[in-house]
Amino acid sequence: MSRAFVKEGDGALDPLPDLPISSQPNFVTARGLAALQARLRARQEDLAALKARPERLDKLPEAAAERDIRYLEARLASAIPVPLPATLDEVAFGLRVRVQGPQGEAWYEITGEDEADPAQGRIAPHAPLARALIGAGVGDEVTWKRPAGTVALEVLEIALPDPIPRQEPS
Repeated sequence: MSRAFVKEGDGALDPLPDLPISSQPNFVTARGLAALQARLRARQEDLAALKARPERLDKLPEAAAERDIRYLEARLASAIPVPLPATLDEVAFGLRVRVQGPQGEAWYEITGEDEADPAQGRIAPHAPLARALIGAGVGDEVTWKRPAGTVALEVLEIALPDPIPRQEPS
């Protein structure tokens, strides 16, 4: 076999490609900002533990941790904290909303993109559902434009988000 096609080097990996960063503004709730900070600390601790291993032949886990740290640092640097609105008159970023639709009642919370989790009813502000809800008041009917067709939803209640659980210092 020709040596022309064998990569020679010092055994170090090339950096993994960075994770894609959204082009949307990085609005965050207080809970979302705290979660990003906690994720960054956890990945920094993971990286330190990986570098302390006596056997470090497999450097892929270290490269993955370094990539994740770059991503989280970029998200924190671009974070735009949004305070909760002073009133609950209309649906806004950071608030929870209870709606009635053809499938019954559901709660949604408009959160930052990194905090969004549809399984928990947390949606990003640029999601079609959030765009339909933002600015609506109790009793308003909004139209949610989905690929499967439009759905009419009635806003039943607007509430503050669940409190942020306190974490005891370790």
